[in-house]
Amino acid sequence: MLARPWPCSTRYSVRRIADYLGYECSGTDGIRLYATTKLGTPVDLIQAMHTTFACREFLDRDVDDATVYRLLDAARFAPSGGNRQGWRVVVARDSALRSRFAALARPIMQRYVAETLAGEAPYNSILPSKVDEDSVARTPIPDAVVASITTAPVLLMIGVDLRVVTSFDRDLDRVGVVSGASIYPFAWNVLLAARNEGLAGVLTTFLAPSEPEVQQLLGWPESIAVAAAIPIGHPMKQLTRLKRNPVEDFARIGRWDGPPLVG
Repeated sequence: MLARPWPCSTRYSVRRIADYLGYECSGTDGIRLYATTKLGTPVDLIQAMHTTFACREFLDRDVDDATVYRLLDAARFAPSGGNRQGWRVVVARDSALRSRFAALARPIMQRYVAETLAGEAPYNSILPSKVDEDSVARTPIPDAVVASITTAPVLLMIGVDLRVVTSFDRDLDRVGVVSGASIYPFAWNVLLAARNEGLAGVLTTFLAPSEPEVQQLLGWPESIAVAAAIPIGHPMKQLTRLKRNPVEDFARIGRWDGPPLVG
């Protein structure tokens, strides 16, 4: 955390000034209270984890290549199987290219919305959908669903080279998940690094069904799987209170039928 001493004689007045200016008070040093800014300067790791949200609306402000480089320079320290670092990134700025991506995403997200409205978990690999193609075709989707692909200052296309990925679950009769351990920590690091810069984004995977077309557009070989598309920019609004389930809902002691883990 980057801290700066704010010379003031009383803790109360510092808190009021810090709150007014958008600062977060984080501790004391004698009679001085330290504060860290919420916008554009480094944030505490736990705070970043609690406030990195899925941002789809951005200000009309550029994100230059130097900034993107810093994001990727931080993200590259993510773990991967055997430290083989199979991530591949294309920094997409061309509006025509991004419009092609949006066109590919629209029918995919149309089915996603239709299945969601039907009370299903969309594109689920366990429970087959009961939504037919006619219902999908009649489902309108808001422009905002895919708009971030074209409206964000920059779009990061994240791929993973499957030739270097270990997939311990490759022989199981279900959709593979283990391969994701070698790419999604990197993708999440991009978003944490963006939060640290006062930026935001959203990890989207809706271009995966159009992988052959995306590979062709990006010049990727078949061995590079489409893992994510991450729009990045200055958020229209920085959320600080996210809704997530408590630990007791998803952690058990000993076995899944055991008691919940409580704090």
